[in-house]
Amino acid sequence: MDDTLASRVLDLALAIQQIPTPTFDEGRRADFVRQQFLAEGLADVSTDNTGNVYARLPGEGTARPVVVSAHLDTVFPPDTDLAVRRTPGKLFGPGIGDNSLGIAALLGLVWGIRGNVPPGDVWLAANVCEEGLGDLRGMKSVVARFGDTPLAYIVLEGMSLGKVYIAGMGVQRYRISIQTPGGHSWSDFGRPSAIHELAALATRLTVIPLPERPRTTLNVGVISGGTTVNTIAAEAHLELDLRSEGRDALAKLAAQVESLARAANRRDVTVRAEIIGQRPAGEISPEHPLVRLAQQRLIKQRVEPELHIGSTDANLPLSLGLPAVCIGLTTGGGAHTTGEFIHTRPLAQGLAQLVGLVEGVFREMGQS
Repeated sequence: MDDTLASRVLDLALAIQQIPTPTFDEGRRADFVRQQFLAEGLADVSTDNTGNVYARLPGEGTARPVVVSAHLDTVFPPDTDLAVRRTPGKLFGPGIGDNSLGIAALLGLVWGIRGNVPPGDVWLAANVCEEGLGDLRGMKSVVARFGDTPLAYIVLEGMSLGKVYIAGMGVQRYRISIQTPGGHSWSDFGRPSAIHELAALATRLTVIPLPERPRTTLNVGVISGGTTVNTIAAEAHLELDLRSEGRDALAKLAAQVESLARAANRRDVTVRAEIIGQRPAGEISPEHPLVRLAQQRLIKQRVEPELHIGSTDANLPLSLGLPAVCIGLTTGGGAHTTGEFIHTRPLAQGLAQLVGLVEGVFREMGQS
């Protein structure tokens, strides 16, 4: 794949990156992508009730379709400074790799595959709600629409070139809230404080022993509560992220969290643990033709393939036993920080990988 295509995709990624797109507020970016799809003359351009944007690159045969998706949303609030900075071989900017480049590559696939019309339709999906508390809402709609009809689901992330995600780790997220009567810090001293109770509970949570294998993690990502410095807090809450490579390990950890939350209830202290997100686990065999194709296309680009487990939109189809992989387009770092960056030179290899993978799926999986 030549550098001209990579440059064109990079320019589009920059335009996309400049549109603030926090989870649950993807409308402006979705409209921009929809206009891009229309400008390319793609068929069946539409937006569903979830906010996903779809388009179809028509094939000329009767092969089952391939669905290629990338998520629209970012982790950054709308007032984030989205200024970009270039250094030799690098491009810095919040959300440039995760996932402005992935969205741009949907169009890059169209540009790269034209002139070699596939034997089946390629459906493009720019989906919402992959990050944070989005709970894969957009991908759930994508899979509900296409089901087991596609030959494969190919999920794009801007970074992680060389990694082929063939397993989705399980994720469970909680909001744990504590309520107390509250009061004045002096005259009502001795009453329970929701903040004090929550801090004590957080400490108990963070010392739960976690197995190294399967790798399992626990993170308190948000903590909030109280009103003023001289008020005994009447309410406080935290948001908790649990992850594991093993379903049983995740279930055990979730049970421990819920048990500790229940045990924290006492007189004038009400504790509630609410599940606010679940990403189902799933996997595809390393010997599956889709996985072999993804590895072969990387090797052809002189990139050493690595099979990985991750938490991506691919979790959803994988959990249902549908053939899916998640692939990266270039390398980079600083994801989910304002120092995020991508390496620009490997992008041509990543795009060639993508085009070759889609063509290979039709050629080698479309005969069954």
